[in-house]
Amino acid sequence: MSATVGETRAGATSTSPANGDGVMSHRQILEALTGLIAALFTALLSTTVVSTALPTIIGELHGTQTQYAWIITAALLANAASTPIWGKLADLFNKKVLVQSSIVIFVIGSVIAGAAHNVPLLLGARVIQGIGMGGLTALVIAIIGSIIPPRDRGRYSGYTGAAMAVSMSGGPVLGGVLVDTAGWRWCFYVCVPLAVIAFVLLQRTLHIETVKKTGVSIDWLGATLLTAGVSVLLIWVSFAGQADYYAWFSTQSAMYVVGGLVLLGLFVFVESKAKDPILPMAIITERTTGLAIIASVAVGVGLFGATTFLTQYFQTARGFDPTEAGLLTIPMVFGMMVASVGSGQLITKFGKWKPFIVTGAVLLVLGFALLSTIDHATNLWVIGVFMAVVGLGTGMLMQNVVLAVQNTVSVQNIGAASSSVAFFRTFGGAIGVSVLGSILATRVGTLTKTSVEALPPEQQAVAAKSLGGGLDLANMPDFVAQIVRFAYGDATGRIFLVAAVVALVTLVAVILIPNRPLRTTIDMVTPDAEQKAELEKEAESAGLDSAGPTTAKG
Repeated sequence: MSATVGETRAGATSTSPANGDGVMSHRQILEALTGLIAALFTALLSTTVVSTALPTIIGELHGTQTQYAWIITAALLANAASTPIWGKLADLFNKKVLVQSSIVIFVIGSVIAGAAHNVPLLLGARVIQGIGMGGLTALVIAIIGSIIPPRDRGRYSGYTGAAMAVSMSGGPVLGGVLVDTAGWRWCFYVCVPLAVIAFVLLQRTLHIETVKKTGVSIDWLGATLLTAGVSVLLIWVSFAGQADYYAWFSTQSAMYVVGGLVLLGLFVFVESKAKDPILPMAIITERTTGLAIIASVAVGVGLFGATTFLTQYFQTARGFDPTEAGLLTIPMVFGMMVASVGSGQLITKFGKWKPFIVTGAVLLVLGFALLSTIDHATNLWVIGVFMAVVGLGTGMLMQNVVLAVQNTVSVQNIGAASSSVAFFRTFGGAIGVSVLGSILATRVGTLTKTSVEALPPEQQAVAAKSLGGGLDLANMPDFVAQIVRFAYGDATGRIFLVAAVVALVTLVAVILIPNRPLRTTIDMVTPDAEQKAELEKEAESAGLDSAGPTTAKG
């Protein structure tokens, strides 16, 4: 028996209520999407609005390049680790209450982050924010998947794509303006009223029924092992290769890698035995979902890694202020908006989704490869074109990969399946920011050391003292600040070369995803019924039924 996913509000004037199959009317869907899009907009804005402020935050709090990356990584890690839990809860409990709870958690984290007076407290607040963001991203996707059939979802994904594009294009600009006018703390505070508005909208517009379940259990052991394993590996890649810590090939590195893999191995074992696993093995090992997960890792790198380090490049390497740096990221997000909205509309019109994700993967590889050629003197127009290519690729992949997965699972598993893809996309972002940040820090250190060693002895002493204070370029002597700027500018290209290699894996994965037609129903039918429906459709088009020739009716 399929669960009813839509209900008509008392007193609603809609003339097209949800029908017996649980399909909501266009008006009801738009009403529900209002609050959902507001919640998703708030979560995404919290990431992009902070990225522009990071150089200023690190400068004022006397942080390091590693801490710079971890301000993003901490939120992404908490987001990724909590996403499967939220997704599982979405399959068991009231989705509306859950998404509103995630908003409350997000607000608490935002308030603490805005009041933070040192980097460790800020990192803790980002973890709380990340938990709330995990709920928002997983639950919004799950709710949309449970109220709109896959064949029609492209039409509405255009609205969510537009909201995502506005948040990602407006976020860096808004962050820059806030840093230059009100201070970086308002980059966190600004999300609080937006989250409250989203909470109220959800209360007024989202009306979904919940099938009460008994004997529910959450696999907390699996969740703990997953979080621990991912955290250990991220800590390893964050500090490996840096002179103050340990080399990539060292005893310490081996201990981190072995420890992380053992924890993840135990996680897989626990999940295979658990009654209600956080990441159901039967779902994530299904061919479409498994390949989509691989593809989503690189999408995460593009979504989070590119924006994080490009804003740093514009400010640290090129000397632009936060507002200008935010404006310079618009080409990438404009490309993302065009590709996301356009591909969603075309998929709904033609029912074909695979050409778009393959094209998106090709563009992602090309865009990263082009960005790998930039240095401290590359023309800004050239960089803008390269960023737009990355945006086009990311926009075609981001939502359409999730659509392919939701098309292959039943509605009662859509939360777990959607959150699995969201988890690995965010996990890819966390890995991307952490690994690329480590590579950038190592390369910057090497280039800076080479430049300092070429200075006269008296300037070497001044440079060594100045460089020990973190990334506060404003308080460095001009010649030292120039060395750091050139080092960041010339080192940035290398991290995008690594991203291009990762994107190649995505291209292979999306090519191998089975090209299944989008179903027109909310829930899946049984294989026998589905096959029978296809045979009846073929027979009708041929003027035959299962018993033989039939006379066409007038």
